[in-house]
Amino acid sequence: MQFALFFGAAVFEIGGCYLIWLALRQGQPWLWAPAIVALALFGLLLALTGTESAGRAFAIYGGIYIAASVAFMAGIERVRPDAWDLAGVAICLLGAAVIFFAPRG
Repeated sequence: MQFALFFGAAVFEIGGCYLIWLALRQGQPWLWAPAIVALALFGLLLALTGTESAGRAFAIYGGIYIAASVAFMAGIERVRPDAWDLAGVAICLLGAAVIFFAPRG
């Protein structure tokens, strides 16, 4: 369940930020409204992860966000990730996993 919340948060944050990027770059101010809704949903989903610390939730999310961003680059922008992109994703996901799965008392 937590993974789905983190993944959903990534979808809404990347989507919302991309809509702002398009609004500014393409002069389409109407995109601001769905961007704000998407970013609000991002914050809501991240808050629902059940992580006891906001900072820890942000750190775990960071690795997932980086992986989702590279997937966005490949799938939406049609830019093929290189070995450095993939290595960076692996390192970030490993770091997020260490934080997520760490035994805590």
